[in-house]
Amino acid sequence: GGEGGGDDGGGVALKKEIGLLSACGIIVGNIIGSGIFVSPKGVLENSGSVGLALVVWGATGAITAVGALCYAELGVTIPRSGGDYAYVTQIFGGLAGFLRLWIAVLVIYPTNQAVIALTFANYILHPLFPSCPVPEAALRLLAAACLLLLTWVNCASVRAATRVQDVFTAGKLLALALIIGTGLVQICRGQWQWLSPSQAFSFWEQPGAGGVALAFLQGSFAYGGWNFLNYVTEELVDPYRNLPRAISISIPLVTFVYVAANVAYVTAMSPRELLQSNAVAVTFGEKLLGVMAWVMPLAVALSTFGGVNGSLFTCSRLFYAGAREGHLPALLAMIHVDRRTPIPALLVTCVSTLLMLVTGDIYTLINYVGFVNYLWYGVTVAGLVVLRWRQPHLPRPIRVSLFFPAVYLVFWAALLLFSLWSEPLVCGVGLGVMATGAPLYVLGVRGGHRAPPSVKRALESLTCSAQSLCLVLYPGGG
Repeated sequence: GGEGGGDDGGGVALKKEIGLLSACGIIVGNIIGSGIFVSPKGVLENSGSVGLALVVWGATGAITAVGALCYAELGVTIPRSGGDYAYVTQIFGGLAGFLRLWIAVLVIYPTNQAVIALTFANYILHPLFPSCPVPEAALRLLAAACLLLLTWVNCASVRAATRVQDVFTAGKLLALALIIGTGLVQICRGQWQWLSPSQAFSFWEQPGAGGVALAFLQGSFAYGGWNFLNYVTEELVDPYRNLPRAISISIPLVTFVYVAANVAYVTAMSPRELLQSNAVAVTFGEKLLGVMAWVMPLAVALSTFGGVNGSLFTCSRLFYAGAREGHLPALLAMIHVDRRTPIPALLVTCVSTLLMLVTGDIYTLINYVGFVNYLWYGVTVAGLVVLRWRQPHLPRPIRVSLFFPAVYLVFWAALLLFSLWSEPLVCGVGLGVMATGAPLYVLGVRGGHRAPPSVKRALESLTCSAQSLCLVLYPGGG
């Protein structure tokens, strides 16, 4: 979950022909990533029982669909690239937009990429260390190598990057079909003791409200990427019909796949075994696929490799939108003279992700990201209500019932409060990092034109030398 994979980056105009099928492909391809192969552990751990974990998976899907429908209205009311960053900027002003961009560029994208790259490394190395955990150093080195390679591919050619994306999306769908199919066979054989209500809801640990909230945060990490179609609203065929239709097809489909995969996992292993495994899908393969067990780590590695690629792609688009608004240095919106790839944006993303790889534990990272990202989803959905009240006569080709944003915001507020209450440190750090954007905005963006001439000259010469080093120009030749 939580990663963007679309075949579009800065410097490439998508054909204005994304039909319903491609739109569904964008959403499904983006949501299904490392999450389903990583998060089951986090969700189960915090739920305290198999039954509650499955309920969390289903409910997170339903809430995601509600949020996505609210985004659909915003997407056709404010048809600009940049997704929620564009909406927040227009509704709540420059500072709010800048903070959204700042936390995305500084924390959300780099952490997502770090998590997916570490998952990739774990699944590749797992078979080499069957009886002991994979050494940390090896994990981080391989994750870094994966990142550097994909940054190079994305810098070198847009076509190569989109090819990588297509191949790897197919790989992950095959892996999930294999897991779900095997699970069905297990159920037909009568291996469903953990799914009988008496067992499914026998709690080994009674979860508090905070635990359930954390389970939902881990689950929503796996659904991350659902709002990606909003980056390409401008390029959809008949967006007023196809945006809501794509959402109402894709999100139920992903929810089904997620619940089914989790059902399949517990037909093969007890909750205790599931919690002890660092690579759930691999353990599943070892137990059930016999000689074919090698298929699982390979399939997941392919899926996560494609995930890192998609995330690099998406990130460059956000940089582009931010630099166009004047919220980021113009250099970050520049693209290579011949290759039309956003090299500066890609290099910045790569460096910030490498820094994330040096830091702590993967699950804490998911909590940091989950909390701050969720915060912005809610702010964006609240924006829909504010916009209705402030500009009631704005043309809205899609109008959702106000019941939807209300449901979403109630759930959202409860989740954030419980997270704050149960993990004040993690949430506090996330908010603190975001707050560092405010002085930057005041000094850099608002006060940028008042900077002393010497600072301006220094920045200009820095931009020029970076331009000639990377061979990049502002799109349109500027």
